[in-house]
Amino acid sequence: MLQITLDEPGKFSATATAPEPRPAPGEALVRVHRIGVCGTDLHAFAGKQPFFSYPRILGHELGVEVIDPGTEPHGLKAGDRCSVEPYLNCGRCIACRRGKPNCCTELKVMGVHVDGGMRPLLTLPARKLHRSAKLDYEQLALVETLVIGARAVERAEPKKEEFVLVIGAGPIGLSVIQFALVTGATLAVMDISEARLAFCRKLGVKRTVGAGPDAAAQLKAIGGGDLPTIVIDATGNPKSMTGTFDLVAHGGRIVFVGLFQGDLTFNDPNFHRRELTVCSSRNALPGTFRDIIALLEAGKIGTRPWITHRFKLADTPTVFPRDIAGNPAVLKAVIEV
Repeated sequence: MLQITLDEPGKFSATATAPEPRPAPGEALVRVHRIGVCGTDLHAFAGKQPFFSYPRILGHELGVEVIDPGTEPHGLKAGDRCSVEPYLNCGRCIACRRGKPNCCTELKVMGVHVDGGMRPLLTLPARKLHRSAKLDYEQLALVETLVIGARAVERAEPKKEEFVLVIGAGPIGLSVIQFALVTGATLAVMDISEARLAFCRKLGVKRTVGAGPDAAAQLKAIGGGDLPTIVIDATGNPKSMTGTFDLVAHGGRIVFVGLFQGDLTFNDPNFHRRELTVCSSRNALPGTFRDIIALLEAGKIGTRPWITHRFKLADTPTVFPRDIAGNPAVLKAVIEV
């Protein structure tokens, strides 16, 4: 069996796995069946991922099978199908003590700070496994994508009477869109790709806006003369993120769910004039994983239409640079292990 390592930007290697790992106290041994490819992975491949060092085994969107639940199983048993909460928090810092393990001061995200799931077997804390008797491994792998969007909408706190703009219709943006639609707020989506905007319309988004110099005018036409009261930027593009300060209504809120490796600047008088609230959204809370699994099981949300590419783990060194990285046709790729 093989594990895939990103040795440096643009270069994967495939090596034989070590002997089967043994779970330490509190850990479970799992077999990886499906891996979602995230923007984080694409940025790491391109050498543009913050908080990252090489070499690294990527993979944090995982659908796994429990092989050995360990000595502290947290209700798990061998054979359980699970989604992985890949945020390894300390449990001691101020964020953890205040119920925000998603931004733990010592946080280590699988596939970013520590090795992830592009390998057949791994051990991880049993408490980070969220099981489902109904969902398949592909659905479970994409739970992590969905929780990112759900958390961003939680941070925005939209009300039904508000006008929400989501910028960026990639996988994370699509996840945000799912939960923005549920709120009943007026929703518009902006992207530079007409193909992605067309896809959003198929998902039920009624208002789409092409990114460009007339974006504010288009938004005011949708808002009856007003700009959006909430702007959620899922691009991780500094130009787009800076532009949000001119696209949000006075008294509005901006949420940055995408991030980039650098500094962000804005015009302070414009910021103060509008009395804006600006916040980030990082990862998600454990309860959100359980909520998303329940919604998927009930058929209230889904990700099947997003998946445009599938390939085998062993083919990653060839397929990833050739067909996935830099390909605008990729909405969501899934790796079969």
